[in-house]
Amino acid sequence: MSSEVRPQPSPPAIKDPYAYHTEDVAEPPVAFFDILKRIGPGMILAASIVGSGELIATTTLGAEVGYVALWIIIISCLLKPAIQSEMGRFTIATGKTGLASFNLIPGPRLGVSWVVWMWALMVLVTMFQIGAMFAGVAQVLHTLMPVMAVTAWVLVLLAGTLWLLLGGGYERIEHLATIKVGLFTMLTLLCAMMLTSKPQYFSWAQLAEGFGFRLPKDGLSTALAVFGITGVGAAELFMYPYWCVEKGYARFTGPLDSSADWRRRAHGWIKVMNVDIIASMIIYTVATLAFYLLGAGVLHSQGLLPKGDEMIAVLSRMYTETLGPWALWLFYAGAIATLYGTIFAATAANSRVFADMVSLLGVYDRGDYQTRVMWRKRFVVGLLLIPVGLYFLKVDPSAMVKIGGVAQAMMLPVIAIGTLYLRHKHMPKEVYPRTWVTVSLWVASIFTIAMMGYYTVLLVQPAL
Repeated sequence: MSSEVRPQPSPPAIKDPYAYHTEDVAEPPVAFFDILKRIGPGMILAASIVGSGELIATTTLGAEVGYVALWIIIISCLLKPAIQSEMGRFTIATGKTGLASFNLIPGPRLGVSWVVWMWALMVLVTMFQIGAMFAGVAQVLHTLMPVMAVTAWVLVLLAGTLWLLLGGGYERIEHLATIKVGLFTMLTLLCAMMLTSKPQYFSWAQLAEGFGFRLPKDGLSTALAVFGITGVGAAELFMYPYWCVEKGYARFTGPLDSSADWRRRAHGWIKVMNVDIIASMIIYTVATLAFYLLGAGVLHSQGLLPKGDEMIAVLSRMYTETLGPWALWLFYAGAIATLYGTIFAATAANSRVFADMVSLLGVYDRGDYQTRVMWRKRFVVGLLLIPVGLYFLKVDPSAMVKIGGVAQAMMLPVIAIGTLYLRHKHMPKEVYPRTWVTVSLWVASIFTIAMMGYYTVLLVQPAL
């Protein structure tokens, strides 16, 4: 018997999803159901969207002003995907990530573009939202298992999230996000449908009032936060290109070479991306409308606002008043899935974007994927410790959501203008969209800029 010790094969290198690989180039699916099999980034985005913005901010707006602001919710959900689609188109055509794309925008620079720094500031402010989600999930868990204090549950959630995010890649995130989105969306839609059978909470005349395009006299800051959060918020707009890259849409297309084959692949994968965007838009629009109607119908009619330590108890009334007392446990399960799913998905995305920012600052080479992963894990830890620290400062969770929402809303005009710049100055001509798509982008951008400008004036006037 030979005693020769054979060398062990080295472990396979981690494949870089941000780099082009010849073997990854693939023809896009054509049949509709084959296209549906290749969607996924939108489901992760929907997991981020259907969270504190819908469960807390949207219902709070409904509780404050009733049905009158329903039109704000609908426009917020339907307009911003035009901007999202154009950002995704640019990423598929060029391979550039979200921050790398906006780093092309002219103006002051400190290592990177001023837009990149504005994004970083916005995300740090949205840590208030993540802190509110930690508080909400911990309140529910404490209600279910009071043997542990709320603060102890926050620490348990922190440890569990670190374990999940530090040990998994894109596939794990997509699978968990899809399960989460389906669970609570269907439950909330059922409650909203039951609401229509209860005249004390709902009438078709009240619903029609929501389409009067009137601005609420009260709750302006909440309305601003809701426009910033609901639908695709500013944070999600930056996230989406990264999930498109990790799903492989840009790699499947291959590097830009202006050939007929490349154009066919590019337009095909852009079509897949747009189906992904539409599918997620339908999901989060239905969920957002359901949350708003429940807040306007149940909470507003009873004069209840979800605040402080009573936030979860007040929100649960939307379910118990429509489905019955037995639905309390369903609400608890759904609230945990909704809020925790957003903590999970948002942290996974923001850690990737921050790691990309470090690369843009020249700290490591873009092609060094192992170093990228190292920085991503560092940011996972930091982006979880910050909101947990904010929770221990005992800020009102609903106020935390509004703070993060206003930060996102203020960033939306910058994103809109930046996307228009990329479309007309840097978009490869091979993937120019049709005229009606460009018109939609301009309409969405102009409305977003006007809406945010108007609200800013209304909010600033009292201080003058």
